[in-house]
Amino acid sequence: MRRLAMRIATGLMLAVLPLAAAAQSEPFYMVENGQQGGPYSMDQLAAKVQSGALQQTTLVWANGMADWTQAGNVPALQGLWQATQTPPPDQPPSLPPTQPTTQPTNTPTTQPNGNPQLDALAEQERRDMGVPATNQLHSGAMHGPTPNSIPGGQLVTTKGLTEMVQRQMPYALFDVLGGNETLPGAIPAVGASQPGSFQDQTQQQMDQFLNQLTQGKKDTPLVFYCLSVECWMSYNASLRAINLGYTNVLWYRGGIEAWKAAGFQTVPAGQMQPGQQPQQFNAQ
Repeated sequence: MRRLAMRIATGLMLAVLPLAAAAQSEPFYMVENGQQGGPYSMDQLAAKVQSGALQQTTLVWANGMADWTQAGNVPALQGLWQATQTPPPDQPPSLPPTQPTTQPTNTPTTQPNGNPQLDALAEQERRDMGVPATNQLHSGAMHGPTPNSIPGGQLVTTKGLTEMVQRQMPYALFDVLGGNETLPGAIPAVGASQPGSFQDQTQQQMDQFLNQLTQGKKDTPLVFYCLSVECWMSYNASLRAINLGYTNVLWYRGGIEAWKAAGFQTVPAGQMQPGQQPQQFNAQ
């Protein structure tokens, strides 16, 4: 557990989301214009690839996957893009992948041989507290029950985050709590949690900061967290990033409390990992 925790986010790492589980099945759901669409059969997905609606960076989910994942990282879907490429004259065209038949449930499920502790924790991190999701910045008390979804983004659990670590896949992690402890490798970004509007100075500064950080790549996976499922700070920060046009915004709702409940270690605030560049977002 400790070794796993110390591998997380060793500096800013930018690329694609990891494969969330080994087994996939169709039909698939996908994120379309910030909303969940589907279910879609493989034939329907192939048509969406042809039209450009489904790209390799589009988030998808099917039964057996622990969390939403970029389509290009799902083996069962990779043949969709291979099929659109013209093969050399001496090679036959690629065959489409075998179509599974398992039907999905309404919410992502864990893989069969998953970690029972993380599975149980994920249920707590996703629990409905009776608060409707909103696309407006929260201006009330920052400590209190939160929604279990976020428009235009995705809720990621401790299980999903640790799978990203295990697969050594890149992402950018932001601590918007500003406490005495933090997840290893997190970038301080307390200023991103401020209420206000998407036209205020904080938004403009965050736009410049993230643009420089991601080199303008709007599909960069961005993970925001604060204290727990009763903390709005990371929700606000996630909404700000979503409003700036970032398409892979992951709200780590469980935050530090869930991370520690899973048995993982935190580090003192300000302690950087080997190779990590000193960066932080401070709104003025």
